[in-house]
Amino acid sequence: MLKLTPGINQAVAGLAEEVQPVPLANPTLLGWSEPMATTLGLGECSESLLRQLNGEGPFPLAPTAQVYSGHQFGGYTPRLGDGRGCHLGELNGWELFLKGSGPTPYSRGGDGRAVIRSAVREFLASEALHHLGIATSRALAVLASDTPVFREQPERGAITVRVTPSHLRFGHFEYFRHSQQPKQLQALLDYALGRYFPRCRQQQDPVAALFLEVTGRTAETIADWQAAGFAHGVLNSDNMSLLGETFDYGPFAFMDRCDPGFVCNHSDHYGRYAFDQQPGIGWWNLQRLALALSDHLDSEVMTLALELYQNRLTARYLWRMETRLGLEGDGDLQPRLDRIAGLVGMMQRSGVDYHTTLRLFARLDPQREGGELQARLGADGSWQPWWQQYQQALSFGGLEAWQQGRAAANPAVVLRTHLAQQAIEAAERNDAGPLMELHRALCHPYDDHPETPHYTEDPPSWASSITLSCSS
Repeated sequence: MLKLTPGINQAVAGLAEEVQPVPLANPTLLGWSEPMATTLGLGECSESLLRQLNGEGPFPLAPTAQVYSGHQFGGYTPRLGDGRGCHLGELNGWELFLKGSGPTPYSRGGDGRAVIRSAVREFLASEALHHLGIATSRALAVLASDTPVFREQPERGAITVRVTPSHLRFGHFEYFRHSQQPKQLQALLDYALGRYFPRCRQQQDPVAALFLEVTGRTAETIADWQAAGFAHGVLNSDNMSLLGETFDYGPFAFMDRCDPGFVCNHSDHYGRYAFDQQPGIGWWNLQRLALALSDHLDSEVMTLALELYQNRLTARYLWRMETRLGLEGDGDLQPRLDRIAGLVGMMQRSGVDYHTTLRLFARLDPQREGGELQARLGADGSWQPWWQQYQQALSFGGLEAWQQGRAAANPAVVLRTHLAQQAIEAAERNDAGPLMELHRALCHPYDDHPETPHYTEDPPSWASSITLSCSS
């Protein structure tokens, strides 16, 4: 049984309403994250715990749903909120949220449900990004059921148990600002400063310090996405975490073929949230947060924030990519950025897979010819000058240690869309084996996994036909 304690929803008036979860029919445990369970101090999922995670209770606190607003595809929606889930409270400092537990006052006519495909994708992605070292909300479990849910076709209801230190979004601050509730906005700021940003609270201007801290965290997370080839898909301001975590997974994807203009969301008709647009959108969303906090911020802070965002984004991206390539991490910025852009450009023009190509650096002897890497990229006219510049910029000791370093920086396994789809299709047949096998591999992404070679190979040709949308 969960020993839950009160948190922000009980402390900040007007942030949340009490709700009654609607349990799924005949729930079964599809997936269970042992690493997350250990962090929470839990063992295996007992029958009583399964009932709690299904929204049946008993609960020491009344479940709640939060209200927020946000900019969706550039347009402001004044009232959103937790439309298909509820907060249970805190467990050892972590907030527990049941995503798919039924309608709330913020469902806007929806059924408040998640389906197996979306629940499985969030469960896998949350743990996959965590084990890649990327800031993210986590997932404890995913439940399946016999509850019918109607989307484009009849599906089955599911619940993802999301876990994070805080569900605070940019949209929470937008809601209280634009609905003219200054007291609630101040109470939310006070709680955030005291609970999540105590060092900022000690500064001369605590809110400015908080905004700059959020700016830096956001920049680093987005830089991590760019280095990892990850596209979020729906970077609305209400999907932006105040902690800088990857949050609210929907039509996300790791790109397969190297394509900076990659759009993973079939609903994103104009490419607003394309892979290469994410850094700019991150700053745009920070400006929306700044507007919500504008009574506390001035133009000088915004100038500092923009400089901080650009510098932190660039430094983090360079660190990630130079570690992947085994390059010296010093010198003028522009030549270093050009070196990485040169490689990405060759990968794009050659139409090669982003992940397996970078993994080749773990088998490369950079003091000799380019080997398998040259076999993939050598036909590009830029290869030879790029290779010569690369060799000159190397950080190289012994070959074995160098290759081990590249293997520890270039994952062999990422959550490709087709791998998730295969796990989903098995789960829909009540077979959780492929899901948990993939989950275990994603928890060790830098290992080779010879027992499951299809995890580490280029995707099959049919993978490109899978479409994702906001209902994914």
